[in-house]
Amino acid sequence: MGKDQLNVEEGDCLEPVSPTGQYLNSSVLSLCIIAVLDSEFPLRDLPIFALLKDVFLPINPRFSSLMANDENGVKHWRKVEVKLEDHVKIPIFPPELSPETYDNHLSDYLSTIAMEQFPHNCPLWSVHVIKYPTSHAAADNPSVPLTFPSRASASNPNLSANSDSIFSTIPKVFGYAFNTVSDFGWSLLKSSFVEDDKSLIRSGDPGVEFKPVVISTMTFSLDQIKQIKTKLGVTINDVITGTIFLGTRLYMQGKVGGSSKLKNEQSTALVLLNTRAVREYKSVKEMLKQGAEKTWGNQFAFLHVPLPELSSAESCNPLDFVRKAHKLIQRKRNSGAVFLTGRFLECLRKYTGPEATAKYIHSTLKNSTMGITNMIGPVERVAVANYPIKSIYFMVVGSPQSLVTTMVSYMGKLRVAIGTQKDHIDPGKLKSYLENAFRMILEATQDVD
Repeated sequence: MGKDQLNVEEGDCLEPVSPTGQYLNSSVLSLCIIAVLDSEFPLRDLPIFALLKDVFLPINPRFSSLMANDENGVKHWRKVEVKLEDHVKIPIFPPELSPETYDNHLSDYLSTIAMEQFPHNCPLWSVHVIKYPTSHAAADNPSVPLTFPSRASASNPNLSANSDSIFSTIPKVFGYAFNTVSDFGWSLLKSSFVEDDKSLIRSGDPGVEFKPVVISTMTFSLDQIKQIKTKLGVTINDVITGTIFLGTRLYMQGKVGGSSKLKNEQSTALVLLNTRAVREYKSVKEMLKQGAEKTWGNQFAFLHVPLPELSSAESCNPLDFVRKAHKLIQRKRNSGAVFLTGRFLECLRKYTGPEATAKYIHSTLKNSTMGITNMIGPVERVAVANYPIKSIYFMVVGSPQSLVTTMVSYMGKLRVAIGTQKDHIDPGKLKSYLENAFRMILEATQDVD
């Protein structure tokens, strides 16, 4: 995002910037999202300007607004006229190369735009049209309508009020209170003072967010993930998080087997959680109404999850990483620390301002080893201007971390993207270890009844 801010002029059409928007576009923290849509067919006659004008801009007023400061330094959105030609980029690559070679060109191009800052005098977005075939292209026709998988979870019979006596409830209450205090206190320490160890996946370099990043992707079958989920009695997130934990530990170890000394550096994954209970879209105007039930803007909190350690340099049980991920995440989700962290960020913004809050979030990211975030994508195939989309992925750039992992589901597949510090992590080897970790977990579940 652009860091230079404009001032509000008299007569401007204003709309307040959400708290999250103020955190993530500040002098100390500037995060951007790169979203990639792989088309089934070559983009020969894509009506990009008509598409942006008639479909994209009307989606949200943010796409045609600038962030500006009023006389009190409070940030607002100012409506402006959008010059579409300033936002559309069409790079030129060498002609008639193989899809695999164009994969490399695309990766280099994404690394380049990840380092760029948006100009402060136009809305904070751009569209890049890549008219070259990569290895992610070809298939069937798009489907209609567009739906998303349900997020409703099955009820847990163990949580039935009738099954708990007062003698079993009291220990749970004390356990909940202890976990809440412990997790929240540890979160404050990790965000403020305690840094993870430097390792093969964490350089600890100052200004790491300004270093070149390489974006790589891999695809996993949701059917296979669900197979593991059912066998182990965990969630889909537990399976993929356990895979990431195992793969990164194996990468840090440098080999799957052998007799080398264990390299179990203290490493923490920072899992981003949405803490809003609302699922449907609400406009800013609706959320700002007096007495509105919906909380204004996006609400989020961080979950500090330590990477499980390898128990042996010679061998390890891959299923242990999924079970440990499940146990760790379940424990932390069931404490009040997530809620307290969200409230703490809001209080910090209220009493010290968005810049101080952004500095705290920057420290939280910097002191951890990796970031993990995910989103649920469409079940059916989607199309843009009648061009069917084969796959989707995204990456968060500008974070002061050497490793960021993102996930999005689409049409029965889970696309995982890894953003790695170019001069510190070997993306090819890390990707290989992650894919191997998933195979190890899948094979190990065959022996589970």
